[in-house]
Amino acid sequence: MQPEAIVPHRAAALAPTVLDVEASGFGRNSYPIEVGFVLPSGHTFCTLVRPEPQWTHWDEQAAQIHHISRELIVQRGLPASEVARRLNADLRGQVVYSDGWANDYSWLGVLFDVASLAPTFQLENLRRLLTEEEADQWHAIKAQISAERGPQRHRASADARLLQLTFQRLRNH
Repeated sequence: MQPEAIVPHRAAALAPTVLDVEASGFGRNSYPIEVGFVLPSGHTFCTLVRPEPQWTHWDEQAAQIHHISRELIVQRGLPASEVARRLNADLRGQVVYSDGWANDYSWLGVLFDVASLAPTFQLENLRRLLTEEEADQWHAIKAQISAERGPQRHRASADARLLQLTFQRLRNH
C-alpha cells in the first residue's frame, strides 16, 4: 500500500497516526470487521465494516477477543466502500502506523480491493519508529498505561489510542 506522493506526517515524532483493524479471524479468508485510528491530535475514528456477501469466514476464537458479533457488523457496519473512502479522506498523504502491520496490511488490502480503490495513505510498521531500547520497554510501558486507563473495550480505536499513548510515553522518557 504505497501510493504516490506520500509525505511522512511531521507530527509522527510526537504522536504518530496509529491504525488498528479487528478482523473476522486470521488466515486467508479473514476480512476486516472494524477499523479505527487515532490522529496526532488525539482525535479518534472507529467504524464497523459490514461484510460483503463473499466474506463468510467467521472465527469464534477471534470473536471472543474482540467481542464483536457477526450480527452486529451486519446490522450496524458501514459498507466496505464507504469505509475505504472515509479512510482515504481522513488519512490522505499520511504515513499511518500499525503494530500488527502484516495482518492490518492484508485486511486493508481486502477492504480496498472490494471497494475498487487504492489507499491514499501509507501503512507502516510501528516498530520502525522505535529504537532498540524503546522496543525492549514497549510491552512493560503498554501494560502500565493499560492498567492506568482501567478496563477498556477491545476495539480498534481504543487499541490504536493505547499504542499511540505507549509511543508517546516512551519518547517522553
